[in-house]
Amino acid sequence: MGTAARSINPLLLFSNRLFTGYHCCCLWVSFRAQNCCHFSTSTSYNNPADKKNVERSPTQFLKFVREQCRSGSIRNLDSAIGFFQRMVRMHPLPSIVDFNQLLSAIARMKHYSTVITLIKQMESQGIAPELYTLNVLINCLCRFSRVDLGFSVLGRILKLGYLPNLVTLTTLVNGLCLQGKIAEAVKLVDEMENKGYKPNAVTYGAIINGLCKRGETSVAVGLLRKMEETNFELNIVLYSTVIDSLCKDNWNAFRGKEVFDVMIHKGIEPNVVTYSSLIDTLGKEGMLKEAKDVFDVMIWRGIEPDVVTYNSLIDGYCLQNKMKEALKMFNMMLVRGCSPSVFSYNILINGYCKSKRIDEATRLYREMSRCRITPDLVTHNTLIGGLCRVGRPQAAVELLRKMLQFGQHPDHQTYAILLDGLCKNKLLTQAMTLFQQMEDKRLELPIVVYNILIDAMCDAGKLTTARELFYSLPTKGLQPDVWTYTIMIKGFCKEGLINEACELLEQMDRNGCSPNDCTYNTIIQGLLLHNETSKAMEYVQTMVGKGFSADATTATMFVDLLCADQPDKIVQEFFQKSENFLILQNHEKL
Repeated sequence: MGTAARSINPLLLFSNRLFTGYHCCCLWVSFRAQNCCHFSTSTSYNNPADKKNVERSPTQFLKFVREQCRSGSIRNLDSAIGFFQRMVRMHPLPSIVDFNQLLSAIARMKHYSTVITLIKQMESQGIAPELYTLNVLINCLCRFSRVDLGFSVLGRILKLGYLPNLVTLTTLVNGLCLQGKIAEAVKLVDEMENKGYKPNAVTYGAIINGLCKRGETSVAVGLLRKMEETNFELNIVLYSTVIDSLCKDNWNAFRGKEVFDVMIHKGIEPNVVTYSSLIDTLGKEGMLKEAKDVFDVMIWRGIEPDVVTYNSLIDGYCLQNKMKEALKMFNMMLVRGCSPSVFSYNILINGYCKSKRIDEATRLYREMSRCRITPDLVTHNTLIGGLCRVGRPQAAVELLRKMLQFGQHPDHQTYAILLDGLCKNKLLTQAMTLFQQMEDKRLELPIVVYNILIDAMCDAGKLTTARELFYSLPTKGLQPDVWTYTIMIKGFCKEGLINEACELLEQMDRNGCSPNDCTYNTIIQGLLLHNETSKAMEYVQTMVGKGFSADATTATMFVDLLCADQPDKIVQEFFQKSENFLILQNHEKL
């Protein structure tokens, strides 16, 4: 039984202040009715061994259950419920400690509503819960996002004469943090300290984790620094949480490394996850020397890198086109006995494709099959794009056929990549054939596929085909996006159909698709090319008014007009207005 409560009224008042109007009994019954399942007293066993153990003598049975709970061997919910149902029918009843162990095991399996129901069943059969039981209940309620009910159970603990312990209050702190109520969690910690409770690393860990999840990493770092200054007993979980959050904010890579260094200095050994997280972020930010230094420290301290660690460093090298170093790290992974994953190969293949070293990429692709690693959709999409990029679209088409041999079905991105490759390599007939096949298969094609094809037709001077595709979109259940409109406007301008281009721009705005800077620059350039200076000026004013600016091509065209032997009078007047110096400034930055 718990210790009798002494001088705890202020804490009870605090819980009442947080959640006024809640009554434990009413909330408990309401929650159970709405969220909890019910169990029959007759239980079937999926595992014959469980049935055999339940049929043992009471002493043997309880010994078996205790061993299962302590070893963490209970993995099946039906078995756990079977154990519980026999326990509540035993005479005499098992100790409340036995019930607590079983309830904790079920909670570890994350069956929180089951635990809540079982505790209620215990009480209905006269089995009185103790503080440990009620702590388990509070945890399950908090995990169920019902911290309000958790505080109701706190009130019940006090009424039963128990003194809440650090676990009770830390569980409530965590519950508040899980619901994003960080300010209330901090307030509860302050109240704990005022009542003589000493928050531990788990208590502060809940707050730090909550802050990081809310994106308030800088506040979490400040709390960690405060704990360091007060010589608080810190652990790897606290540091890893902050480092991981810092690493997710790319601009905080340096701070992540700083926290990592403090962690090492304090003698707290990072685990492989912490090392990998930091290496990944440093690599993505191009800080490859720092990433490699962390990797070397990791090995020097006896922490063996896993496949995630190697992948992070390989990816960093590939992003900087350092393929020699990336391959060296890949080979090091093999030498140290770490098996590469399909993701490892995908990273390298993507690196080689981006640097147009397609032969090395295809070699790795063949190697995957020899190593019995099945290429996935990402592998094929990457390699198809790489083949198209180096002018080998026919090989890309052949690879599309090979995908089916691996049981991989092309997705929209596969078709978009291949279609774009065929168009860029001027194979428009083949591109249209592929497009027709896609439509024949009744694939729900995204707008990007149509954008690719419309753009290719406009570039090839096939405006009629492009126009037909554009105006057929509504019949296919698609709405043109800003790029679709911009592509068509460019196509009209190219063919000298200025009025149609301007009409489409106006239609675009009416249809709720706002033009962007690219749209405005496109039509302004088209107007200037066809000596529609006055109309171009109108669109410049509109563009600048919406906060957009001229791109390099537009700026150059205007400056060329201004510098002509006989500059257009409209252009001269235009540049005399101070707000239009933006175009000149853009030109000076070129």
